[in-house]
Amino acid sequence: MGPGKIAFVRTVKVPLGNRSYNIVIGRGLLRGLGAACKKLGLGNRCAIISDRNVARHFGKLAQKSLQGAGFDAVLIVVPAGETAKSLKTVQSCYDRLAQHRLERKSFIVALGGGVVGDLAGFVAATYLRGIPFVQVPTTLLSQVDSSVGGKVGVNLKAGKNLVGAFYQPRLVLCDLDTLRTLPAREYRSGLAEVIKYGIIYDAALFKKLERDLPQLLKRNPKTLADVVARCCEIKAAVVGKDETDTGLRAILNFGHTIGHGLEAISGYGKYLHGEAIAIGQVAASELSARLTGLPAADVRRVRQLFRRAGLPVSVKLGPPALKRLLAAMKLDKKVSGGEIKFVLARKIGRVEHGRNVPMRLIRDVLQSAY
Repeated sequence: MGPGKIAFVRTVKVPLGNRSYNIVIGRGLLRGLGAACKKLGLGNRCAIISDRNVARHFGKLAQKSLQGAGFDAVLIVVPAGETAKSLKTVQSCYDRLAQHRLERKSFIVALGGGVVGDLAGFVAATYLRGIPFVQVPTTLLSQVDSSVGGKVGVNLKAGKNLVGAFYQPRLVLCDLDTLRTLPAREYRSGLAEVIKYGIIYDAALFKKLERDLPQLLKRNPKTLADVVARCCEIKAAVVGKDETDTGLRAILNFGHTIGHGLEAISGYGKYLHGEAIAIGQVAASELSARLTGLPAADVRRVRQLFRRAGLPVSVKLGPPALKRLLAAMKLDKKVSGGEIKFVLARKIGRVEHGRNVPMRLIRDVLQSAY
């Protein structure tokens, strides 16, 4: 495909009244970032927040596109990895924004994966009591999940995303070409969120993933465009009905209670997010088999698909680590009245949220070798 050509474009609308916005999915979109921002009627000054890895590949291209459209754009580069999602990094971003004299109509572009999106979105939500921001997710995980829906935030030592806000972007631009530079492990990690959408909402998508996984693993652009768009449609539908996570949106947390706990006790480094929630989703499927009647055949299909995607499906924890994991899960944002609330599946494509699960059962499932 020649430079400047745009292909496989899909547009998904997130329906939130006057805060509605479009997710645009396709190849070669990054070159048009400046023109897309111009259409939104934003202020003249902007800051691109990116991490070291992504900025190396796409920072100049994004800055050039914005400058070409007449914006005064500064590039702010933060460290790569989950540890950058901290109040310390937020403070350094604030200082750079003030130096560059961003105003209320100025805007932020989040250029990177989920960490950058969460961090930059939180900075946008709080700087000058909130300035507009645009998401340009560059990982599979952020394109299908974290860039959509307006959850932004940072971690504390005690747990993941404990400080944050609901703050919607003005636009999400998913350039599929950015996925080419992703290391294989990062790409596979994103597939964990893709598979999740099939389990919680769409049995036909799950079946498609079982069939088309080889194409997806090869990063086939047409397959990717279809799958990313479908995941975004599902998330948009859920967020449109429950923007601030008081009911239905909880289904998006399938596998995340255990997954986030694993990330917390391993210091946000040993497991990538998708790896941790793959383990969490297989464990949640086992719990579902015991509590909500998920058929054994469905549990096998779930485990098998994660395995084929090259993702871990279990974790070996000694008694001290298991104790730490259960304690970390009690700090999760989804805990209510001290009870850990789980999302459990009845069958592939249908789940229910807000289920109490006895601690002994969680311990059992995590300790059994499946």
